[in-house]
Amino acid sequence: MSEAQTIDDEAGIARDLTAFQQNILVILAEEPMYGLAIKRNLESYYGTEVNHGRLYPNLDDLVDMELVEKSELDKRTNQYELTEKGHDAVLDRLNWMLSKFVTDETRGDEVRDLIEARL
Repeated sequence: MSEAQTIDDEAGIARDLTAFQQNILVILAEEPMYGLAIKRNLESYYGTEVNHGRLYPNLDDLVDMELVEKSELDKRTNQYELTEKGHDAVLDRLNWMLSKFVTDETRGDEVRDLIEARL
């Protein structure tokens, strides 16, 4: 298998993620976090409670797909960190979204303004 096929295969896995799973990856792109911090970020985004029964199976799936790495902080707390493959999945999603959204100079300027406001 060529390197290009490997990249396409990895991107294909990420493209099959649910929106919830993609949001977890975006949250972890900021910094490694423990489960409760991820839960709080998701609740802030969705404006509603996120059940443990929804969060942790999705985190486990992302770990199984090697998009997220899980490590033990202490006996009761796990930390989750975006892997390089997970990082690439977030970039792939952003690239696809931008390719659909930026259709003219005005929209390009809107995106540039958003980015500059974050820097």
